[in-house]
Amino acid sequence: MEPLHEKKLAHLEEVANRVREGVIDSLFVAGSGHSAGPLGMADIVTALYFHILNHDPKHPDWSDRDRLVLSNGHICPVQYVAMAYAGYFPIAELKTLRKLNSRLQGHPHRGALPGIETTSGPLGSGLSQAIGMALASRLDNKKNRIYCLLSDGEHEEGNLWEAAMFAGKNKLSNLTAIIDRNNIQIDGNTENVMPLESLRDKYESFRWHVLEVDGHNIEQFVDAVHEAIAIYEKPTVIIAHTIPGKGVDFMERDYHWHGKPPNKEEARLALSELRTLGKRIRSEHE
Repeated sequence: MEPLHEKKLAHLEEVANRVREGVIDSLFVAGSGHSAGPLGMADIVTALYFHILNHDPKHPDWSDRDRLVLSNGHICPVQYVAMAYAGYFPIAELKTLRKLNSRLQGHPHRGALPGIETTSGPLGSGLSQAIGMALASRLDNKKNRIYCLLSDGEHEEGNLWEAAMFAGKNKLSNLTAIIDRNNIQIDGNTENVMPLESLRDKYESFRWHVLEVDGHNIEQFVDAVHEAIAIYEKPTVIIAHTIPGKGVDFMERDYHWHGKPPNKEEARLALSELRTLGKRIRSEHE
């Protein structure tokens, strides 16, 4: 991974804002889907695809690539947009989100779209899949790394904790899990539905190295990934504190936006706000 100099950081912040615009566009055209999570994870997904991951969109099956497993598959619009901008498929195809026979379904489907590593849907299963990849890479003496995106709400699933125990016991240091700690799920706030804290203490008790970052601070997130790479005796989990609906004022921190798309007027307002934000980001780095 190359150093994150100021010019590259500015570029990533601009791309993340464009990714948010792409999320709004595709969700509006689809007429269904999840808004809050994809907007909240735009900075992290952008940092992964445009700075951190060792990957090649022109050769998506390259055997030495890093793997990105999206366990919380419902936030796939942000992954699709980032992948399109990175060159995995035409940007125009984003307009087919959730359409019949589209490669861009409401949850990612392995085999339908180059660069998608797993089929996701049932929450709590992605970490087990990522662990399988990490263990296989170790057995094959490969140097690639495995990243797994997780929601906080899916930590209510018991099989996730079985996976966490296995990874800690087997010291899978080539595995980095990233939790979208946005504190919401479809029925309300996580701490009201099923309290999760302390996530740090739980993971540490299962022999993980735990880091916590502001999920909208790209530089801080990249530094955390650098630290994760330097840890050789255990897997790392990065708890990324994010704002659901980030960048769109009327969506931010409102759990009702977990599972619904914007209508025409809401999309217009959201895009106007994001474009204004984009201009501010560019002016700050000039």
